Amino acid sequence: MAVRIPDDADFSSFKAQCLATQGWSRRYHKGGVTVWCRPDDDDGDGDGVQKIKMKMACGGVSAETLYDVLHDGGYRRKWDANMIDAYDIGRLTVNADVGYYSWRCPAPLKNRDFVTLRSWLALGGDFLIINSSVKHAQHPPKKDFVRAVSLLTGYLVQSGGAGGSSLYYLSQLDPRGSLPKWVANRVSQFVAPKAMRKLYKASLKYPEWKRRHEPHLKPWMFPEQNASPRISVSELTPQRADSLENIDESGLSEDKTKRGGGDDDDET
Repeated sequence: MAVRIPDDADFSSFKAQCLATQGWSRRYHKGGVTVWCRPDDDDGDGDGVQKIKMKMACGGVSAETLYDVLHDGGYRRKWDANMIDAYDIGRLTVNADVGYYSWRCPAPLKNRDFVTLRSWLALGGDFLIINSSVKHAQHPPKKDFVRAVSLLTGYLVQSGGAGGSSLYYLSQLDPRGSLPKWVANRVSQFVAPKAMRKLYKASLKYPEWKRRHEPHLKPWMFPEQNASPRISVSELTPQRADSLENIDESGLSEDKTKRGGGDDDDET
């Protein structure tokens, strides 16, 4: 199977999944954040990995600002305390690139990383970013990380009333490592909403930060500013979970992960 750069139909499909209700089960609803889950569609592509979807109301933050925050790697280093490293590998088109991202996991879990093909589209009041994992020969799995797999992950930002916006996050992600079931449940019910709220708080502060840090530099909007090297899609191959070592973390105890944080909100 060859890697394919997403087209308009892929963005339309992603938006439809974000807005759909049928087949989704609500698992969490509090503080303006709602979380839904659904099992894999069993179409042969998801390997049984469930999908998670979140929606958050973002009062006082425009859709354009949220979109900028999701793109701005320089600002992410300021607000994303879980990020270890992130960098661009290369650009494919004016709205598609390949990048690397790694993040800290609570002990004794191993840290995770990704190499993904990312595409984005701004259309009217909708702003979309989607990604999926790929292989690049010069960026193989690292010894001290578990290479996780994004089957499909992304954001939909929509303009709302009174200068606010709505943020949707949808992900079908295989973290690898033989994680026990309760870990996945904890991620979907606690860790993910906490990350959404952190993003929202960062977005409130972004306009002032950006005014002091290269305010005109937005390569996601102005492709001529993108200094990443050009690469070809022929350099990429799909990254599937079954091609990676499945590191055993099944002996993990829940008490040891509570240091990793999570809100004290209850499931509803």
